[in-house]
Amino acid sequence: MATNGALGRKLRMGIVGGGQGSFIGRVHVTAAVLDNRAALVAGALSSDPARAKASAADYDIAPERAYGSYQDLFQRERALPSEERIDFVSITTPNHMHFPVAKAAVEAGFHVVCDKPLTLTLSEAEELARIVQASNVVFAVSHNYTGYPLVRQAREMILSGELGEIQAIRSNYIQGWLRTRLESEGQKQAAWRTDPKKSGAAGAFGDIGTHAYNLGRSMTGLLPEKISANLKIFEPQRSLDDYGHAVIRYENGALGTVTASQISHGRENDLRIEIDGTLASLEWHQENPNQLFVRRNGHAHQIYTRDPNAPFMNASGKAACRLPSGHPEAFFEAFANVYRSAYDAMELAITGLPFERTNTIYPNICDGVEGMYFIEQSVASSRADGAWLPLRHPLARR
Repeated sequence: MATNGALGRKLRMGIVGGGQGSFIGRVHVTAAVLDNRAALVAGALSSDPARAKASAADYDIAPERAYGSYQDLFQRERALPSEERIDFVSITTPNHMHFPVAKAAVEAGFHVVCDKPLTLTLSEAEELARIVQASNVVFAVSHNYTGYPLVRQAREMILSGELGEIQAIRSNYIQGWLRTRLESEGQKQAAWRTDPKKSGAAGAFGDIGTHAYNLGRSMTGLLPEKISANLKIFEPQRSLDDYGHAVIRYENGALGTVTASQISHGRENDLRIEIDGTLASLEWHQENPNQLFVRRNGHAHQIYTRDPNAPFMNASGKAACRLPSGHPEAFFEAFANVYRSAYDAMELAITGLPFERTNTIYPNICDGVEGMYFIEQSVASSRADGAWLPLRHPLARR
């Protein structure tokens, strides 16, 4: 029962989505409980009530707290005594259900960790942000790649000026799993991701391009100004883009590029970022996450390894580590760092103390709205033959 949280107990978690056949639901639950600060106690695991209840045993959810719908989940959990009801809910459904579930959760007073992208449309994201800002709810968005120790190490290096003025960001997320039309073969993950009614206005750019864009924003803090994008459907009869490229102008004069592909043979989850400053440049690869490359003209190239005991690691990098050097930390641990940071805020809120809403280490509702603006402006620019369009949203955070 030992926890390292301020409440002296585990946070009680509910989940919407994540039933049989889900990938991301299991990832959320694994990450959420990794630090022993939360326990999954309730869920509405599918839009099909029978499947929802049948999936409960996979998560050790008691039958009486396996609900047939998210509405039932929130209504019945809200009716429980405060010492029994859930504290927060993780939303792991396809994109089109994010908004109604998140809205209902916030209005019921539950804290939220929502998968990305935040909603199906920008207008939904903006409405949800207004609801969250009028509440006392902690709202996190699972841009989980920001949780890697060396990403946080790099972020602190950049924000403290070690790289000088940032002038260029190159961020790519390259996959190959949709090289053929898996959606026509009944593959669940492919089916909803290529369906505009469930995925939204973009395909690859909404699914993984948002991660690449968010990573650059999180690591540098640069505010975007304009975007010019070209998205394309290469696989015949597909409804949404499976490849795309965008150029971004930042307010300080820097240039950025984002490339997203789901049709590149042999590529798995190749998210990588390169950032050029006037004093140094750095490079990080998600598939080799325990190394960070730092280069300065006239100096030997440096390889930072994930080592919480090394003097070259800064406070942010060390705080994101769990294991000694040489024991690889990766996807689950990075995801758990997003949860852990959100838990700190949730515990403050539950005990009636103020908590930071905007300048958080975990991605929050502002990042979610920015992601939706990035998607919609990318699509709009591409439809206008790459026209330059505004990209700074009023909720963008520095």
